[in-house]
Amino acid sequence: MKLDFIDLGKLSISKANMRYAKKAPDVSDILPTVRARGVLVPLIVRPNCAEGAYEIVAGARRFTAACVVAGEKGEAEPLPCAILEEGDDAAALEASLIENVARRDADEVTQWETYTRLVREGRSIADLADTFGMPEPMVKRILALGNLLPRIRSLYAKEKISSGTVRHLTMASKGQQRAWLALFDDPQTYCPQGNQLKGWLFGGGAIKVEHALFDVEATGFAIIADLFGDDRYFADSDAFWAAQLAAVETRRLAFVDEGWSDVLVLPRGEHFRSWEFRQAAKRKGGRIYIEVRDTGEIDIHEGFVTAKEAARLDKGEKIEAAPKTTRPELTARTQTYVDLHRHAAVRAALTGHPAVALRLMVAHAVAGSPLWHVRVEPQSAKDDDVRESVEVCRAETVFDEKRRAVLAMLGFDAEESSVTGGNPMPLAALFQRLLDLPDRAVLDVIAIVIGETLFAGSAAVEAVGLHIGLDMANWWSADDAFFEGLRDREVLTALVAEVGGAEVAAANAKEKGATLKAIIRDHLDGTNGRTKVEGWVPRWMAFPPAAYTARGGVGTVTAHGELTVPDAEDEPQRKPRDGRGRRRVPPPIPSGRKFARRAP
Repeated sequence: MKLDFIDLGKLSISKANMRYAKKAPDVSDILPTVRARGVLVPLIVRPNCAEGAYEIVAGARRFTAACVVAGEKGEAEPLPCAILEEGDDAAALEASLIENVARRDADEVTQWETYTRLVREGRSIADLADTFGMPEPMVKRILALGNLLPRIRSLYAKEKISSGTVRHLTMASKGQQRAWLALFDDPQTYCPQGNQLKGWLFGGGAIKVEHALFDVEATGFAIIADLFGDDRYFADSDAFWAAQLAAVETRRLAFVDEGWSDVLVLPRGEHFRSWEFRQAAKRKGGRIYIEVRDTGEIDIHEGFVTAKEAARLDKGEKIEAAPKTTRPELTARTQTYVDLHRHAAVRAALTGHPAVALRLMVAHAVAGSPLWHVRVEPQSAKDDDVRESVEVCRAETVFDEKRRAVLAMLGFDAEESSVTGGNPMPLAALFQRLLDLPDRAVLDVIAIVIGETLFAGSAAVEAVGLHIGLDMANWWSADDAFFEGLRDREVLTALVAEVGGAEVAAANAKEKGATLKAIIRDHLDGTNGRTKVEGWVPRWMAFPPAAYTARGGVGTVTAHGELTVPDAEDEPQRKPRDGRGRRRVPPPIPSGRKFARRAP
């Protein structure tokens, strides 16, 4: 077998090809790729009786697509071909069968890996869609697999979980994904999959955004979209129901104002059995029934009476008004008037009761409301070893212990992953519970809530660390995940100089990165004859942080630079100011923090 480029006009489809037929094969799936890149995989051909001509044993679809493109462009390019020996029909059939039957389309995970590399190399989603002949939403769906933990992608690629399961897992947080994997790995525990997984993720309350009667954007409610982007759901079903039922009541009052004598809202989940009712006009006693489904959908059935009442109407009898909801004492307009004036009075009075206002604010932060939605910092990381390093560190252990104490104090489940948004207790009930707690206990709750909702990598983290005088050496020590992330030789050399001295760094300046890491480890551990260094923290992690090079790209240093803020005119002049009256935060110390070397 040899490889060569053969003109399109010298090729024809062999009868030995398993795709041989009078009708041209469907090439709609590969045509966009051939238009964009040409034919990349060689056709398998063999010489036929005509001199200089070849028949295609395998590759009929690529040949057909190339003919279509040639017709569009008005010119044809030679096709890459692998040429078999003449006359062996069995070998030709075998080659055709192997290529067409053994070929397997790439799964979505493999496509995700490839598309991700192409995006990193500068390809846009539109480029990928044109090249591979698929809609842009499908490309976005495949790229969205990056939101899943690597192990879940692996299970999907190995067909151990279904596409429906993966679709719902893309709506899960990293914590929920890890919890689901724990159930999946335990043969003694039920693991929800497919549509059942949606109920597990939302606590049985998965509600689509399209069912809302209110203005979703105005509420600011958190919305979660699935992998396909087809469905959007409310993250907080309790907040949805509070707003939805309020909208239903507004709709009911509007019908009453229009003159309907009976407007009945069925209990949530109770169905309107249409076969038990008949149509009737408003003037004949027809009612409006508002059906509230568990899915969040609202169905309004206008102008109905019961079947018995309909029979009486047919006989010319009048029907008595059923015991029903009477016209409300207040119209919707007056109710709004009362609500707003009471609201204005309460918030004005609260200004004289800061302790009460503080507890109410904490209750809002923990339980949420139609106007409040506070998100928990997920502490997510692309790399499992980074995530695990944070999960087992001393700081997380201490915080988790104090979080459990606060959960117990509030009467929440101690196994909740967070205080914020971790319990279905209504806001008003939580506020009343906080009123019974002393100030010290409320401050403990605040410390946990703000810890859970403090944005990682933000200037706020810098400001708190500096104000408290945080010493990272008390909370952190170098581990394998830290060393795994070190790649830069200049930085590694600077770290060696910091823990071992300038002479050691100069002597090993040309060594490989692995050797430099080993030297740093030896100094930190006091092994292999190296002087032990205690209390060492790299400059980026210290408060205040600093960089080792002038290249930039250190997030903590950038965040630290945001801390200069204008002061009030009457603030005591305790700190140096620049020419425009702004307080200057002391610049990062060049050597990070002080640490001690001692002999082993």
